[in-house]
Amino acid sequence: MIPIVDLKKQYKAIKSEVDSAIAEVINSGWFILGEQVEKFEKEFANFSGTKYAVGVGSGTEALHLVLVALGVKSSDEVITVPNTAIFTVSAISFANAKPVFVDIDSQYYTMDPAKIEKAITKKTKVILPVHLYGQCANMDPILEIAKRYNLRVVEDTCQTHGAKYKDKKAGSMGDCGCFSFYPTKNLGAYGDGGMIITNNPELAEQVKMLRNGGQEKRYYHKVKGFNSRLDEIQAAILRVKLRHLDSWNKLRRKNALLYNKLITNEKIIKPAEANYGKHVYHLYVVRIRERNKFQQYLKDNNINTYSHYPIPIYLQEAYRFLGLKRGACPVAEKCAHEILSLPMFPELEEREISYIADIINKFN
Repeated sequence: MIPIVDLKKQYKAIKSEVDSAIAEVINSGWFILGEQVEKFEKEFANFSGTKYAVGVGSGTEALHLVLVALGVKSSDEVITVPNTAIFTVSAISFANAKPVFVDIDSQYYTMDPAKIEKAITKKTKVILPVHLYGQCANMDPILEIAKRYNLRVVEDTCQTHGAKYKDKKAGSMGDCGCFSFYPTKNLGAYGDGGMIITNNPELAEQVKMLRNGGQEKRYYHKVKGFNSRLDEIQAAILRVKLRHLDSWNKLRRKNALLYNKLITNEKIIKPAEANYGKHVYHLYVVRIRERNKFQQYLKDNNINTYSHYPIPIYLQEAYRFLGLKRGACPVAEKCAHEILSLPMFPELEEREISYIADIINKFN
């Protein structure tokens, strides 16, 4: 079975570096918010082209803490998209705000800027675009709308480590960007982890307090805070992996180009790269009307696939209380029934891609 991702291959390639980094932390005897986290924050901010980075416990918590830091409260609304991991919307709920959904662009699957203004009300506080599958949303019109209505912009960058929008890195354009280091990400830890990047010093300091119980200094709690800290071992591992991220992203792009070249089945809609950015192919997502039949066909031929994501958030049982029905976001709903993620990771071999493409081309 060809896996959709193979983390063992990646570990074997950098085993000595990772093992040494972990041993250094264990030998130091310091495991929470220490030297490794501080160094990784500086390195990741530099990588992202921002002034500040703050490590937290997960991508979900990165979004949650930022919304709290921006003053989002129970009477507020946050505009986002329904075709994302539920954790994007969970973070809005954790901040006691209401998620408001707008539909997506049918070509790139990211927030459709043309749909935003109709969703804005007096309660709207934040626009939260999701950079999806490794590609940035169309940020210029989103930022222009936010400026016109005096709204904050929080970028969900959990799938776009190293992606670009024009000449800017993902997460560096809005008020902040929020990353996940879940193990399968382009830059993944060996557990959970997250990061907030920003050019706003006040926002960075607020998030630092919120992640650590609201402490301004030890045992002096200025605000009601949370417990969401990136640990030293994960930071040390991520520092090692950050040095390889650009080369890994190049391999992902090479694999995507090979898929694009070899897949010729006219039933398949291949992913499109927007002319405004650089896609880093966290996922290689195709569309086909007979998705379930196609997925089973690939499984029968030893090819593992996932559907990211098969149910729009507002149709999930957990969010039915919002009262939204089928048809609320027709493009997102249509895509949810057609999308399928093929195997994609830097170590995927050319022969494996050739085999996958050959099997796909024989599907009828």
